[in-house]
Amino acid sequence: MAFDLKKEEEVKEYIENLGIEYRFGCYQEKKPQVCHLLGDYLEAIKKDFEKAAKVYKSNCLDYKYGKSCLKFGNYTLVGRGREKGDAAEALTYFEKGCDLGEPSACLHAGMLLTATGPGVKIQRDVPKGYNFLKKGCDLNDDMSCHYLFGMYLTGVPKNVADFNPHNPEKNKNIEYLIKSDMKRAFTFAKKACELGNMYACANVSMMYKKGEGVEKNPDESKRYFQIAQNLQKAHETTKEIKFQQGLDEK
Repeated sequence: MAFDLKKEEEVKEYIENLGIEYRFGCYQEKKPQVCHLLGDYLEAIKKDFEKAAKVYKSNCLDYKYGKSCLKFGNYTLVGRGREKGDAAEALTYFEKGCDLGEPSACLHAGMLLTATGPGVKIQRDVPKGYNFLKKGCDLNDDMSCHYLFGMYLTGVPKNVADFNPHNPEKNKNIEYLIKSDMKRAFTFAKKACELGNMYACANVSMMYKKGEGVEKNPDESKRYFQIAQNLQKAHETTKEIKFQQGLDEK
């Protein structure tokens, strides 16, 4: 049946039919991809976060679908579809999602395990967090690579309170879990850039300009600076298109 999406009643019918199709594909045909779509439908269309959370959780545990593990982990972290957030429980779902090959879940697990500061309730475990970030980067998640760049740029101190970003000389005498390594920092920045991270491209440009972690090369510095600018323009254009999608053309 063809729908005229300019007519409100037909739009409503189309949306309801989508829900029926997703429920059938999930509960009767037991298709993990469709179950995830059902969760998205309940979240975006019905605004029923509690039911969406149940679908994501079930799809993660029963059908081993990594994207649903990531989604339920996010829900659990911020307390969506439940009374309050639980970072420790969220971490278990991020870890599971990463084990199932979902790159963004690796990023989230790595960031939780390496996070510091007020309000952080997860026991810091930099080596374990590093492994999750490395897997995320290997799975071509640009932010995982970008995060690893930052680790190698400054190093990761054993005791964060000992680190003084304004006194590099003092920092030479403290104990590090990961020591600063500009060559490795450059490697991760370059990969993140190749994956489309504009901030990473700007970092690569600067490293070529200063000769940090790589031989100084003004031409490559200019080239990566231009790549960063092009990515920024593309990002701004995408945001503008998304903003205008609901506007009627005159």
